[in-house]
Amino acid sequence: MKYDIIVIGSGPGGYVAAIRAAQLGRRVAVVEQAELGGVCLNRGCIPTKALLKSAQVWGYVSGASSYGIEIDTDAARPDMARIVARSRTVAETMSKGVAFLLNKNGVDVIHGHGRLAGQGRVEITMSIAPTGGDAMPPNSNGVTVITAGHIILATGARPREMPFMPIDGRHVISSREALLMERVPESIVVVGSGAIGSEFAYFYAALGAKVTIVEHMPNLMPLEDEDVSKYMERTFRKLRTNVLTNTAVTSVRIEAGRCFVDVEGKKGPETIEAEIVLSAVGIKSNIESLGLEELGVRTERDKVVVDAFGATNVAGVYAIGDLTPTPALAHVASAEAIACVEKICGLSPASIDFSAIPSCVYTTPEVASVGMTEKQALDAGLEIIMGKYPFTASGKAASAGNRDGFAKLIFDKTTDRLLGAHLVGANVTEMIAEPTLAKALGVTARQIAATVHPHPTMSEAILETAHAAHGVSVHI
Repeated sequence: MKYDIIVIGSGPGGYVAAIRAAQLGRRVAVVEQAELGGVCLNRGCIPTKALLKSAQVWGYVSGASSYGIEIDTDAARPDMARIVARSRTVAETMSKGVAFLLNKNGVDVIHGHGRLAGQGRVEITMSIAPTGGDAMPPNSNGVTVITAGHIILATGARPREMPFMPIDGRHVISSREALLMERVPESIVVVGSGAIGSEFAYFYAALGAKVTIVEHMPNLMPLEDEDVSKYMERTFRKLRTNVLTNTAVTSVRIEAGRCFVDVEGKKGPETIEAEIVLSAVGIKSNIESLGLEELGVRTERDKVVVDAFGATNVAGVYAIGDLTPTPALAHVASAEAIACVEKICGLSPASIDFSAIPSCVYTTPEVASVGMTEKQALDAGLEIIMGKYPFTASGKAASAGNRDGFAKLIFDKTTDRLLGAHLVGANVTEMIAEPTLAKALGVTARQIAATVHPHPTMSEAILETAHAAHGVSVHI
């Protein structure tokens, strides 16, 4: 069967690429070996947010008396089975939504493992029959071949496994197993404090587990601004979480059903005992078994090398999302998908500005950032001005009963343009869009300060922080 565009993978990059291509009048097929929507919708972004919402609601219940509501908190308890079941329902609903959109736009969905089988050819080891259109049925070996002038690889990534910490799915687990725990473990060691590690550490600590976070880098959430990292370290300690930074895991031993984690840190070697170890040390791109080597597609360090619009060194072959060296974020994959497809279809899309990519961590309080950290700006030799605004001064935060966190904006002193924004607090993952737009458009501190923001809102913090950068403080 011949198509105009074949997409291998149906995550936030793949399904967006397929839908956009179909909207532009191309005949499109998506090849997916697992659930539609990829890791993000099924085993990542979406179900984790459902779990975290349950933890947040549990926090509301536990602290209901502070809002003037008296309930029998002794009778209240988190039901892990129902929490997980709700998260799976949310994920399945979103996956069905992707299936609906693909069908609505006339995209053929072929379930199976796809690999490059020569110029313009994709060989598929089928899992179930194709849906939509009249895609070619498999041969007696369960293999079919489809062709297209353009093939987009969007196969995503999976949890990285370290040799000193092999994942067995029972004692040492990845994020995939952490989503499906049947009960709250008595104790858990989380190795890595990026977004995945921090979110699961918060979730299990909020539900009562004894949590230890082990981070190899000097700061918790090492990609964030140092002020954010220090604030969140204090936040985790308030949750009675043990935070070990500048600490390396040297081995994990399983003895009598218990985990013994050997670490080397500031105090020298020590061993931490726990029921479960969660490995959250990053991801590995799914570049194996795609036929890259046979076709001569260039790769470097586990990534496919591409230009600004996803084109590889082999004509007609493209890659987007976690397969490429760009930030491994769902919204980046979707943006790359649209740029790639529109370029293929002869439009003139703008290249993605990777200096204005927002990042979010959905702990409580939330963390959101875009652009340069203070250290990055200074290391680049820039002269900067900064504003900072604590949510303790926010009327909306006080009314909501959650005054944790702050907003921090960094501006170039010469141009007054926004260089970076770093937020900690309730709902800041919704607020980061404004600084992201400001960063992308080159907006100045004075322009932000001159923009009227609604009152009372959390977003007023952006206004107040821009004022503060120029030494102006007009509200409490």
